Amino acid sequence: VSYYDYYQPEAYMPTTDTYIEKEAMINDEIDRLRHAATTALLTRRDVIVVASVSCIYGLGAPEIYAENILHFKKGDAIERRNLMRKLIELQFTRTTADLKRGTFRLRGEHWEIMPPDREIIYDLDVKNGMIREIYEVDPVVGFRPGTTPTKDELYVAPAKHFITPFPERERAIKAIRKELAERLALFEKEGKLLEAERLERRTKFDLAMIKEVGYCHGIENYSRHLSGRGAGDPPETLLDYFFTRRSPGEGGPRDFLTIIDESHVTVPQLGGMYEGDASRKKTLIEYGFRLPSAADNRPLRFSEFEARVGQIIYTSATPGAYELKKSREAVEQLRRRGVGVPTSDAPIGAGEASGIVEQIVRPTGLVDPKITIRPARGQVDDLIPRIEGRIEKSEDAG
Repeated sequence: VSYYDYYQPEAYMPTTDTYIEKEAMINDEIDRLRHAATTALLTRRDVIVVASVSCIYGLGAPEIYAENILHFKKGDAIERRNLMRKLIELQFTRTTADLKRGTFRLRGEHWEIMPPDREIIYDLDVKNGMIREIYEVDPVVGFRPGTTPTKDELYVAPAKHFITPFPERERAIKAIRKELAERLALFEKEGKLLEAERLERRTKFDLAMIKEVGYCHGIENYSRHLSGRGAGDPPETLLDYFFTRRSPGEGGPRDFLTIIDESHVTVPQLGGMYEGDASRKKTLIEYGFRLPSAADNRPLRFSEFEARVGQIIYTSATPGAYELKKSREAVEQLRRRGVGVPTSDAPIGAGEASGIVEQIVRPTGLVDPKITIRPARGQVDDLIPRIEGRIEKSEDAG
């Protein structure tokens, strides 16, 4: 789901010449759960993911994420400099203070790593360049002499979903520079010098950050170049992580079940996300705040969402036209295979005529509670004896 406690998207309002910078406050616990979900999808088969419509927004390339999951086993050779370089490349931060998610530290012969998906410390006991033992350590208690080794092997996922290994980083930087040069030439030809200066300054600053540390504020706007996608190609989202496995031959397209709750509300939301995002990005690009490729950092179109999911259960007490259409299509497919009954445009509840049956589920058989409306005047005097009556019966008066 969205991991923001507060989110103000980047925007520009030409009528008032007002630029609104992106502001966000990330919920650390939800961020941890997002990493736990993607790591589980890439390393396990028995995974249930609960998501909001945020699942159709870009989440980084799952292939790159999977390729860079670190695998440690007892007896593995460890070269200090290479491991440190690899952890930093995967957006881990070295520290000498208390560990937080996505950080690591060295203490003598012990490598301590806190992964992004768990509130636990992995302690690698290294002797003469070889892993002797692997411990899971409580971050509050810490490692103590005599602690029993807890693991023979472990996986550590990258600290961020948007990562770019060094070779891919250089390729992406060249592609961004090429697009920048083309865009600047167009602005100068049209006499838009302010837009050209604005775009050049911002993009060059972002490129310097990407080159030095592999990350920059708003790096998702360069996701098309970082992942090597073509113009207009859909972004990689959570749904793509269902197709990607670390081990060849595992899983595959449509190898999962999608359940859409309250589909009469959720389906229109899924369909409307793309247009709202595209309108905002168009203005940013037109006035030189972003490169045109930023438009490809977008939610999926509804047709793209449909292409990425297989079997779907729509749950709704009041299904809309879309769900009824899909249900009738399913009935028609069964009819062609000689299963079920003919379908028509008959309303729900028409039984065999429509092929769709209305299911009324009320296991208790109880009717809805009676609602009594009382005047606001004298409400306290009316309420007190009712509360006292509940208390006498040892019932909840809340």
